[in-house]
Amino acid sequence: MLEPTRSVAVVTLGCTRNEVDSEELAGRLAAEGWTLVEDAADADVAVVNTCGFVEQAKKDSIDALLEANDLKRTGRTQKVVAVGCMAERYGEQLASELPEADAVLGFDSYGDMSQHLRTILGGGSVPSHVPADRRRLLPISPSARHTSSAGVALPGHQQPRGTPTPTGVEPTVPLEQVAPATGPRVVRARLDGRPWAPLKIASGCDRRCAFCAIPMFRGAFVSRTPEEILAEAAWLGERGVKEVFLVSENTTSYGKDLGDLRLVDALLPELTRVPGIERVRVSYLQPAEIRPDLLDAMARTPGVVPYFDISFQHASGPLLRRMRRFGDRDSFLGLLEQVRARVPEAGIRTNVIVGFPGETEEDVAELTDFLGAARLDVVGVFGYSDEDGTEAEGYADKVPEHVVRERVEQVGALVEELTAQRAAERVGTLVEVLVEAVEDDDEELRLVGRAGQQGPDVDGVTYLVDEDGRMPALVPGAVVTARVVDTEGVDLVACPIASPGSEEPGR
Repeated sequence: MLEPTRSVAVVTLGCTRNEVDSEELAGRLAAEGWTLVEDAADADVAVVNTCGFVEQAKKDSIDALLEANDLKRTGRTQKVVAVGCMAERYGEQLASELPEADAVLGFDSYGDMSQHLRTILGGGSVPSHVPADRRRLLPISPSARHTSSAGVALPGHQQPRGTPTPTGVEPTVPLEQVAPATGPRVVRARLDGRPWAPLKIASGCDRRCAFCAIPMFRGAFVSRTPEEILAEAAWLGERGVKEVFLVSENTTSYGKDLGDLRLVDALLPELTRVPGIERVRVSYLQPAEIRPDLLDAMARTPGVVPYFDISFQHASGPLLRRMRRFGDRDSFLGLLEQVRARVPEAGIRTNVIVGFPGETEEDVAELTDFLGAARLDVVGVFGYSDEDGTEAEGYADKVPEHVVRERVEQVGALVEELTAQRAAERVGTLVEVLVEAVEDDDEELRLVGRAGQQGPDVDGVTYLVDEDGRMPALVPGAVVTARVVDTEGVDLVACPIASPGSEEPGR
């Protein structure tokens, strides 16, 4: 007797790295007979890929789990399973405090997720994940990691199903037995129809920033090989993806465990030659590790967008040392000069933390002076909060919570003004826009996309209009050259121009 088809919805919280993990997990489940559905209310089981980065993200993850649990009363949903960073980080503790989740599973469970879900749906139980510091699972020396990483779960790395784990050895099933018989050997399922997709090039981080817990639950830095990355890019290109967004915890470390820190420089032109891929976007550059050669490669490679995602975090030198980071206002401004000398039209974004223990009014002034001089396109402003297990959790000189909130409001208001001014500077310039969707904005349809200078989700968008202010007849996935004619805060309004030798804009 055939087992009935089961359905699953994968709900993703957090960053684009989590999106890659969700799509790989969905691909594995689909390969083992599960029907993927978009709405958790239509699924037998809801798998919630949680985020465990900062306090607000953890609250959002818990809310998502509770909302999925409510569907047991109103929808088809029978079971709710927590996976992802928060599940990996807290495991048994999360399971005991949130009984609404029918299971809390860590990264080591991903390779056998299908069987786990069938067990749970059948009324059985799967032991909750027991957290451990994942930095200790691989050798300290980066060069020794690739010979040792076969026994460590690395979500998003296309590992064989049944990879041995620290808690037991399972039979290994080659990718060929779960991947398509023809084409790139990739186990991934697109969970949306966007014309762009994140592409993971590495996992983990070797840095020890005092405020960050990511290395503890994501582990040491491990690069994927260029061959794996190119195969996945080809798979994405075959499915209508026009832009790949290279994601990792630290892109400037890519290749160090493969013996070549300049490997990303050679990878970029290879990616731009993948059929179907028209744009490549690089994310998360550590300022202390940015090489002139990398800037040259990004600037000179056609198809690499003029986008620089640089993690400054602050601009006060003494406070950055306390954070276990490097740099200061002057060195950061010098780095920005190097970027703009190569790419004058560059879009540059960063994140900053205010209210870190020991931060003084002078430190805040140093940060705001830097932001005023830097002319950044996007700045994410975060208030400091203690993260379990981090060095800064034990620091004295904590800034009172109400002062942290005041500083977030102060710096946030400045950033809103400065980034709107920076957007206005682009009026009259040409930008290359990837058309993404038609949006219904207060009963008005608008064609929306992103200029090369705008990253996905949080960096602003570009609204496309024709010379008469109407919506152009363009479809998602088109890449057009447009002239910026207006702004709405950080968002741009641009008019497509005809490509040379053609009657219509775009290609």
